[in-house]
Amino acid sequence: MHELRWNPLVRQWIIVAAHRAVRPWRPTDKERASCPFCPGAPELKHLTSWDVVVLPNKYPALIPHPETPTGWRHPLYVSKEARGVAEVIVETPEHEGDFHTLTLPHVLKVMKVFKEEFEKLSRLEYVEYVALFRNKGKEIGVSLSHPHSQVYALPFIPPRVASEIKSFEEYFEKHGRCLICDIVEHEQAVRDRTVYENEEFLTILPYYAMWPYELHVYPKKHVKSISELSEKDLKFLADAIRVVTATYSRLLKRDAPYIMAMHNHPSKGDYLYHFHIEFYQPYRDPEKLKYAAGSEWGYWVFTYDGIPEERVKELRQACVEIQGNTGDVLGKCE
Repeated sequence: MHELRWNPLVRQWIIVAAHRAVRPWRPTDKERASCPFCPGAPELKHLTSWDVVVLPNKYPALIPHPETPTGWRHPLYVSKEARGVAEVIVETPEHEGDFHTLTLPHVLKVMKVFKEEFEKLSRLEYVEYVALFRNKGKEIGVSLSHPHSQVYALPFIPPRVASEIKSFEEYFEKHGRCLICDIVEHEQAVRDRTVYENEEFLTILPYYAMWPYELHVYPKKHVKSISELSEKDLKFLADAIRVVTATYSRLLKRDAPYIMAMHNHPSKGDYLYHFHIEFYQPYRDPEKLKYAAGSEWGYWVFTYDGIPEERVKELRQACVEIQGNTGDVLGKCE
């Protein structure tokens, strides 16, 4: 079954994909030979050598040619085809690692692939939004540890992005400026929440963070999507992402879990928007997880454990420490 079901209470689509319940779960060392993303795996036998590769998701949430849903015919229950594309971007042949364990030129290649897939999938007539994201770590529920990101080409604009678009429009109507452009300008002036800055990007723990060590990476110039970034821009984006993941690992003193979500302009239409990346890290200190519980799941009301302006000091210290140990960092930790 591949279908979308409409939730009339919160007005959003739910993807129903029953087959994903049987996808593999984190192979042990003895089972590493069966990893589908390692060189020699059946999915990769057609390649003699590679450093970054795009594969169709073996357990896709969306497919290009789904059957029309036939069940539950009732005005209360609306469904439609889960038509889209689900891909996996395998970022390295190495079975373990993260962005910061790869070289800067290698991560630049990954960013180029992100851009290529965004542009390619955005051209499909049934795609409204291309979601590029990365899940890392067992705490996040990742089924395979081999470094990889995912792409969902969706037939609708996700509610989070739709809400952001509305905020951009309302802010522009009131102030005549871009919301994130003004946030970047303010954060550069006050330096209260800045963790890292290079020539093209600013990384902050936002004033409005939901997760204790949440980090946002904002372009300093106004761009709507990754497709508007030049090769130079992509290099500085790769640098910022490497610093974020290295900072998390230094802070927790281990291979750190996180979610990385790229927020791009929708594939169709013309909206007020500013490209950015959000990182959500599930720990509230190196030993304790921050669980989303009653207020978060039941009401979408987050409680921030701590004060962002205090927690940023921990991230800054970790960033300074990794900067001293890494020779190819292009910017400066605060």
